Amino acid sequence: MIIRDLAEANGTRRRVVSKGWESTRLLLKDDAMGFSFHITTIYAGAELPMHYKNHLEAVYCISGEGSIEDLATGARHEIRPGVLYALDQHDRHILRGRTEMVMACVFNPPVTGREVHDETGAYPLEAEPV
Repeated sequence: MIIRDLAEANGTRRRVVSKGWESTRLLLKDDAMGFSFHITTIYAGAELPMHYKNHLEAVYCISGEGSIEDLATGARHEIRPGVLYALDQHDRHILRGRTEMVMACVFNPPVTGREVHDETGAYPLEAEPV
């Protein structure tokens, strides 16, 4: 059984801060669950172009408001507490935080822990472990 406390994990290398967001990775590849689980904060005013070419991601909004734009279709969807979106086609998108948003995120395959977005908006398939 794995037990982790978000407040404790925030004080470790599991917390990654980047431009427009920060993420605490509670489950990682080394935990051997087949996915990783993160609590991610998108900062108010952030506009984040992303394209997870190497991962599938599901995201559930816990708090805050924003939007996600599908770059293939131009469709824009509102994000608010209770809304889930799943990037099941490695969808190129822009995530916008109107307010600070707290999100629960699941990645498959799992990340190793230190990933940040590259110039294409993707995470590398493997990064330095925590």
